[in-house]
Amino acid sequence: MAWDLPDPFLIEIDVEAAAIDAFGHANNAEYLRWVEQASWAHSAWLGLGLARYRALDRAMAVHRHELDYLAPAFEGDRLRLATWIVACDGRLTLTRRFQLRRPADGRTLMRARTRYACIALSSGRPRRLPEAFLAGYGPALVDESPAT
Repeated sequence: MAWDLPDPFLIEIDVEAAAIDAFGHANNAEYLRWVEQASWAHSAWLGLGLARYRALDRAMAVHRHELDYLAPAFEGDRLRLATWIVACDGRLTLTRRFQLRRPADGRTLMRARTRYACIALSSGRPRRLPEAFLAGYGPALVDESPAT
């Protein structure tokens, strides 16, 4: 399956009946929930799960979500959601990209981008990225500029 960027981190999604809205397709809020699931799964895979966040008194809080809904998902669909870390300023912010695909027809259903800001869990105030975040997230950084 061709992805927008190389070497994605992937999660599998089975669209359940509870995700379907009055229009007969997955509700837009489900796409956002899936983006959050992929973010947490990737962070945990990189060694930065919730327990580590708490131990460091730091978290990556959403600053901005952008989701482009391109096609609907339906009950029973099996989907793959890819994520990449595409920017990290080394101080406060980190950005992810996402691509949701339906392998059965190869169609991209959504593309998204989320910008996070590092905060102290104890105060909710912005704080510098700790070394552990740089060491965990940094090697996962993918260049999103087009190949020439």
